[in-house]
Amino acid sequence: MKALFLDMDGLMVDTEKLYQAAQNEIFGKYNILIDESILNKIMGQKPIDSCRILVEETGIPLQPEDLLHKRNQIMEQKLHSELKMMPGLMEFLLEFQGIYRMAVVTGASKKFLDSILASLNIRYFFSSFISSDEIKKGKPEPEIYEKAMESLCVSKEHGIALEDSSNGALSAKRAGLYVIAIPNVYTSGQNFSFVDYMAKDLYEAKEHIKNLIL
Repeated sequence: MKALFLDMDGLMVDTEKLYQAAQNEIFGKYNILIDESILNKIMGQKPIDSCRILVEETGIPLQPEDLLHKRNQIMEQKLHSELKMMPGLMEFLLEFQGIYRMAVVTGASKKFLDSILASLNIRYFFSSFISSDEIKKGKPEPEIYEKAMESLCVSKEHGIALEDSSNGALSAKRAGLYVIAIPNVYTSGQNFSFVDYMAKDLYEAKEHIKNLIL
């Protein structure tokens, strides 16, 4: 059986701007601007690891756990009022439903994963859900994709991963998967030279996958 592995934040749903808005709200109170290079580092990381990096790199006078708690509080509010699917997601899921087994592979927590899928009513498309709660090492390490393949009983030769960030794409590539990158406004400047295909959006990715033979 063939499988599709989809990242969530920035690939399925437009959450990257919500995360950045939440972080800007917190860091703005300390007159701290977060450099783009720092944002690139935290893409795909486990939530607590991303907060550790933010604390270390910016010097904000908060513990990583406190920063994560504050960010989660703001994000919970934004998810209920501002969450949107990325263009082409529903068409993508409908196209491959019943043809490919599909899994969500996200560096977000299980709580946020469940909340987002419920809000958008798309959980039924997927056979497996791997979040940061199930792994020890976040992206760009391959562990999360290895677990996803194991959960679907799919070999790397029969899997395709879709990612919007370099860290996520590298994680999938290290796991041996065919990787399609769909950069967004926040990740377009990252290095994707190692991926198998670059698509401008999910519409293009859908057409490309239809022509692939796995």
